[in-house]
Amino acid sequence: MPRINKSVIVALLTVTSSVFLLFQLYYYKQYLSKDGVRNFNSLSANDAQWQVVKKFLDLVGRHNLPVYLIDPVTLGLLTPDTQQLRESDTKGPDCKYFCARREFTTFALLAKLWKYDAVLAKSAAEKGFEFLELRGKDPRLAGMDDLSGTEIPLHFIFRLQSHAVHLVVFYERSGNYLWHGPLRLKPNMDRKFVPFRKLDFGHQAGAYDRPELLLTSIDGLEIRIPKNVSRFLGEVTNSRFLECRYKEARAFYQLYPDDTSQEAMEFRKNAKTLLHLAARTLNNLGMRFWLSSGTCLGWFRQCSVIPHSKDVDLGIWIKDYRSDIIPAFQRAGLPLKHKFGKEEDSLELSFQAQDVKLDIFFFYEEEDHVWNGGTQAKSGKKFKYMFPKFTLCWTELVELKVQVPCETMDYIEANYGKSWNVPVKTWDWKSSPANVQENGVWPVGEWDDVIQVY
Repeated sequence: MPRINKSVIVALLTVTSSVFLLFQLYYYKQYLSKDGVRNFNSLSANDAQWQVVKKFLDLVGRHNLPVYLIDPVTLGLLTPDTQQLRESDTKGPDCKYFCARREFTTFALLAKLWKYDAVLAKSAAEKGFEFLELRGKDPRLAGMDDLSGTEIPLHFIFRLQSHAVHLVVFYERSGNYLWHGPLRLKPNMDRKFVPFRKLDFGHQAGAYDRPELLLTSIDGLEIRIPKNVSRFLGEVTNSRFLECRYKEARAFYQLYPDDTSQEAMEFRKNAKTLLHLAARTLNNLGMRFWLSSGTCLGWFRQCSVIPHSKDVDLGIWIKDYRSDIIPAFQRAGLPLKHKFGKEEDSLELSFQAQDVKLDIFFFYEEEDHVWNGGTQAKSGKKFKYMFPKFTLCWTELVELKVQVPCETMDYIEANYGKSWNVPVKTWDWKSSPANVQENGVWPVGEWDDVIQVY
């Protein structure tokens, strides 16, 4: 039996080991990333989304950014009992929420809990992300005396391979709510960086109540989400925010100087108190409302309350009417001044608070328009005020988050005509409005019910 050459055996073992080592290195390079996560080129589109979200959470965790999930699609997949998600400790084979073949996932960042740091972009690059920061003007610094041009971060986008994370920055406003700005690309920005038109946030500015957050586990990732998911998703679809038109208001006051008399200042103070009280009362009842008539005109024209109006005007859809509205306002300290009309026709309520009156007009929807009614107490005559159909947007007036018609110009012109920008101190509610028309007379037999004056 021939002797085996030990040198040959050693050489063969060396070659075999080297080949095996090279194979391992090749596998590591092709299938694993440098931080131990699978390489994105070898992942399915579903799995890649989960990996990008994980990398993003690692990144923001390293910088102590208090982000929370606001992605409507992902939140919409959650069960009502979000506590059940805590049972998911690892991603496992049943990835349900971050494996949905989406092009982006959306998170929110509360600006007050984060100090801007340019190092974030560098850290994102080290993680393999392409990074885009979008800024815009800070409306909190704008006012009648200062049309500020100061810019603040509004949106961040982190892109990695086929998936992106959209981080929306929320700022606190004086009306005790959260606001995010619109996403607007600068001329030199890559308009194909992500499918911007498909993003869920940023098409316009938005306003939200401050959510209570819940720390939970989704597909094995520790994430904060709004505790009341259904309420937050309801806000998403009705969040559009209209900024006060400070530039136009400033021009108005240059033509018509503001009334700064003691009487005017006192009225504005009382009107602010009344509007805040009315908002709390109606919100507790779950009744949507908006600024109407002269109060809406004051916001739109001069970013304030018109001092010679002597009242606060609100609109409510008649379909949202509740029979306990009068007792609710009375418990709030606002006695009923008059009640005209009835739920089926031309209902309006008026409450008295010190020297300021609160008028609530109920709006009725027709096929191609909406209207509210008016009643003359001494004659029983009925009047109708016609408006084009409109939707509702959020805004801020006297440090309060309130709604106004989104199509504000159409609403104002319907009520006050083309000359709405010219102040009028003599106003007859029966004939001055551009959209008023007579609507018959209440039958005498109904007067006790439809004409109640206190």
